[in-house]
Amino acid sequence: MATLTKEIIEAAINGFEAQKQHIDAQLAELRAMLSPSSSGSAPAPQATGRKKRGMSTAGRKAIAEAQRKRWAAVEGESVGPKAAGKPKRKLSAAGRAAIVAALKKRWTTKKAAGETEATKKATRKKT
Repeated sequence: MATLTKEIIEAAINGFEAQKQHIDAQLAELRAMLSPSSSGSAPAPQATGRKKRGMSTAGRKAIAEAQRKRWAAVEGESVGPKAAGKPKRKLSAAGRAAIVAALKKRWTTKKAAGETEATKKATRKKT
C-alpha cells in the first residue's frame, strides 16, 4: 500500500471539491427545470417532503370577517348583562349599630364565663 503524503492528500481534497461543485451545479440546473418561475437556486425541499400550503386572499378575508363577527357577538353580549345587573347592597347605620351591640354583648358574656372558669381552675389547683 502506498504511503499518503501531504501533497497526495491535498490533491485528493481538491479533486473531491471540484466534483462537489460540479454536482451542486447539476442539482441547481435540475431544480431550475422543476420551477422555471423562480430565479436562481430553489430552496431545499422540506424534510417531510410535503408542500407548504397557502391560502388565497379571498379565503383570508372570509376568515377575518367571520372572526370580526364572532368578536362583535361576544362584545355585544358582555355589555348587556353588566348594565342590567342589580345595584350593590349597602348596610344602614342602624343595622351596623345593631351588629356592634350584639358583638359587645356576646363578648361580655364570654369574658364573664371565662373569668368564672378561670377562678374554678385556680381553686382546684390550690386544693
